[in-house]
Amino acid sequence: MIAPATAEGHAPFRGHRTWYRVTGPPGPARPSRAPLVVLHGGPGCTHDYVLAFADLAAATGRQVIHYDQLGNGRSTHLPDAGADFWTVGLFLDELDNLLAHLGIAGGYHLLGQSWGGMLGAEHAVRRPAGLRSLVIANSPASMPLWLEGAAELRAALPAGVEATLREHEAAGTTGSGEYAEAMRVFYDRHVCRIPWPDEVARTFAAIDADPTVYHTMNGPSEFHVVGTLRDWTIVDRLDRIAVPTLVISGRHDEATPEAVRPYADRVPGARWKIFEDSSHMPHVEEREACMSAVGAFLDAHDPTL
Repeated sequence: MIAPATAEGHAPFRGHRTWYRVTGPPGPARPSRAPLVVLHGGPGCTHDYVLAFADLAAATGRQVIHYDQLGNGRSTHLPDAGADFWTVGLFLDELDNLLAHLGIAGGYHLLGQSWGGMLGAEHAVRRPAGLRSLVIANSPASMPLWLEGAAELRAALPAGVEATLREHEAAGTTGSGEYAEAMRVFYDRHVCRIPWPDEVARTFAAIDADPTVYHTMNGPSEFHVVGTLRDWTIVDRLDRIAVPTLVISGRHDEATPEAVRPYADRVPGARWKIFEDSSHMPHVEEREACMSAVGAFLDAHDPTL
């Protein structure tokens, strides 16, 4: 069960507001346990679907901090902002601002899921002084590698499903119900293989309600990436990451092994854990095992009492 939140609030950011939630012991009750900041995916998702990581507050005695990135969830929405507004740099600055606002920039762990792992890696290559460890969960090291993997996974879909996807992508009718139904076949195989918990459904409903960030940076679906991130890569910068790093993915993940592998191969000392019964959300599909692995990793990289 997810522990109750101890605090919620908003951090001012460039005239807007970033909503955050802190789960766990208030104040410096466990000073040896650095807080964990969780970066959600998308870009354009919300914190809801990664709320399971709040389990680590009780399991490890540390604060776990979730937030909605600008443009999403309970943070300020900017539906009229253009593509030049929604950049990796914007979200890096927002993260730095939140760390400073919460007073934790001097010591924290970072966990990023999907796009959040991409953002976390971008943060880590800058070698911030307070970063103690990094968890990259279900994230590609480049979007071209992600798209190569997506093409292979799509080729294995039932022929009628793939034909429907291609028809609507070519016609520019990806907002149709028929496209959504075909898209869900892929999602049920490679995004979340169990019945979607309410927190996962809430995130997808939030994207539908305001797809500004998702459509601008990603595209209309997980596998049809035509947004501003389509050429993104961090492969050639991964050797700059200088903190202990855990990479996790699912055996059936839309983030295919080829897309994930550069993190394991190029980040010095990185460990890679694959969850055999999961796709893109081991924290939901194999929740207990995922929390155990991440919790043990975090504990191993906190200072000794």
